[in-house]
Amino acid sequence: MRAWRVGGCALAIASLVIAGSTASSSATSNLECASALVSTWSLSRLANETITVSVNALDIGAMGPAARAGYGGLLLFGSTAPAKFAGIVATLQRETPEHYTMLVMTDQEGGGVERLTNLVAALPWAQTMGKNLTAAQITAVAKRVGLSMKAAGVNTDLAPVLDVDGRAEEPGATNPDGYRSFSGVPAIAARDGVAFSNGLRQAGVMSVVKHFPGLGGSTGNTDYGPAATLPWATLKKNGLIPFASAVTQGATAVMVSNATVPGLSSLPSSISPVVIQVLRQQLGFSGLIVTDSLGAGALSALHLSIPVASARAIEAGADLVLAGSPASSAASLALAQQTSSAIQAAVSSGTLARATLVAAAAQVLASENQLSCPGDPGTTTRA
Repeated sequence: MRAWRVGGCALAIASLVIAGSTASSSATSNLECASALVSTWSLSRLANETITVSVNALDIGAMGPAARAGYGGLLLFGSTAPAKFAGIVATLQRETPEHYTMLVMTDQEGGGVERLTNLVAALPWAQTMGKNLTAAQITAVAKRVGLSMKAAGVNTDLAPVLDVDGRAEEPGATNPDGYRSFSGVPAIAARDGVAFSNGLRQAGVMSVVKHFPGLGGSTGNTDYGPAATLPWATLKKNGLIPFASAVTQGATAVMVSNATVPGLSSLPSSISPVVIQVLRQQLGFSGLIVTDSLGAGALSALHLSIPVASARAIEAGADLVLAGSPASSAASLALAQQTSSAIQAAVSSGTLARATLVAAAAQVLASENQLSCPGDPGTTTRA
């Protein structure tokens, strides 16, 4: 059995796979059903399912076309939401094809990274929680936040940050983490990050742990330009520990960063098959893989537009692609259509296998829908 020596203890890959498989047996069954369902979809519908549409919360009412087109999710920006936000989201969910539930997501990490502050409960920076709260208290805080998100119609939180970074500073161009990280100690970052995810899960909100394989100690912030993680040999001993822990304890979604990984991949992780294979094959993760924003400087520096980078990400094994803050609702909807066209073109040209796109769309559909296939008891229900 091949094992990694991580933080002084052997991390057996086979054990990770077994633990992850046991924890997600029901999810696997749901995924199999999703795969059967989406295999009959048109190419355009498959592509749309893998795309999120960015929107300012104040413009949520303009997202009817996104719901009707069957895009996989909405990514919310802005600190304020309209008073009837939850009702508008509920209406949008009723407009989706077959009424499948869309992922409605935002970044609710705490501290300086919070959205919809008039509807969603506030919480401290992750580092503040890590220093002052027990794991049980962190779970309670995250559950409170999750319940307020759920009440607002937001079913997915792009949090927690599992990066290992103990620097006491606000995130910026030179450091993407700082206060966003629970701790500079891998075991504490793992414990507290999993505790946060557990609280969201108890509230019925899906957590998306990030930024795999770990941005702690990176050379810069990929939002602004190219950046590299710590060397792969080093990451395996520290930065990877929280992600391995999250996978073994039932993580359902992981965000992959846009940083390169020296010693593993010279491509941004979000479009790197090698990095995603580590997550799938070595850590045994079987859930939803989400990209970081493909509008980041790390991608534009390679002259990759968001549509082209999105196709590359799906080819690499990602399931759901994200873009950044929208200039307007109309621009965001147009970008989503351009992205769908790029993904479809990749299939038509042979650079993206249809089976790979089917697998990605199935992951997105299964992540927020409890499904029933022909021959199964019951009917399709919304998570």
